[in-house]
Amino acid sequence: MAAAPSMAQSGASPETPRFHADVKLVQVLATVNDSRGAPIGGLEREDFTMLAAGTPQQIAVFERQTDRPLSVVLLFDASPSVAKEWKFEQEAALRFVRSLLGPGAHPRDRIAVYKFSDYVQEMQGFTSSPSRLEKALSSIKSHGGTSVYDAIYLAAQVLENRQGRRVIVAITDGGDTTSSLNFSNGLEAAQRADAVVYSVIVVPITSDAGRNLGGENALKTISAATGGAAFRQHSSEHLDNAFRQIEKELRTQYLIAFYPRGIPAGTGHFHKIELQVYRPAVRVRARSGYYVSSTAEPPSGATQTVSLPGGPPREPKKAPGKSLPAKTQAGKKP
Repeated sequence: MAAAPSMAQSGASPETPRFHADVKLVQVLATVNDSRGAPIGGLEREDFTMLAAGTPQQIAVFERQTDRPLSVVLLFDASPSVAKEWKFEQEAALRFVRSLLGPGAHPRDRIAVYKFSDYVQEMQGFTSSPSRLEKALSSIKSHGGTSVYDAIYLAAQVLENRQGRRVIVAITDGGDTTSSLNFSNGLEAAQRADAVVYSVIVVPITSDAGRNLGGENALKTISAATGGAAFRQHSSEHLDNAFRQIEKELRTQYLIAFYPRGIPAGTGHFHKIELQVYRPAVRVRARSGYYVSSTAEPPSGATQTVSLPGGPPREPKKAPGKSLPAKTQAGKKP
């Protein structure tokens, strides 16, 4: 029976067989809340247990209140269905941006702004300038449909090569009407990019009648599966509370990482993750799993729905087998 492969160790004798295992470090951003929903800091490595595909894993990296740089993509629904709430959304988003980039921010923290209607448009690339972000937010105009899944997919693509923590904040009523992609495409892209998705769901109608509950539930599922959270807002006060809660969580996240062991290999496979905290009356949120392969082919049959800033949407074009590019082609503002 062949010996199991092992990592070469320093000091091994020349006769000792050496094996190389190309095992990717899996990083998990976790938020721990108390019974009232307030983030908990100060936990130790020993408080956590990690399972992957049901197999206990050794925690290789543990950081509290991680000081790794933060990249945030703000996705704004520009469809007419949320137009009357736009003023409140803009004002609350500006307060969020200024606070997030204010005292306590990492020098390399960056925020980008995208809007989505029947296409996705970059309004401002990653920047630490509140004035540029304010200009981008104020230039968003309402029109067209609602391409939530296309927006999440493209946001994940632009985040994929960013260093540090990756976060998507989507402000929308959740009612997707014009996406070329679907729920599964958006969720998989976010998980492959290790992006945490927060959904701020605009709910101008308080009763279930007349609301797009399917869209709301889809956003809640994507947020939960990536370790984020979903917030429903009925007023400007609720919106401010949602942004404050998101900021608190981003300041008290735990970074936990492991090298998968005892898990069958195979590219393209999705392995479930379960992160446990042995403390009473606490709740831990982390992404539900990871893909063995770090890249994926763009979904086939999708149409290009991204526009250059300041211009009209491009005509959707079909490409052989795959039309939505692996990387967004949105232009950069100077």
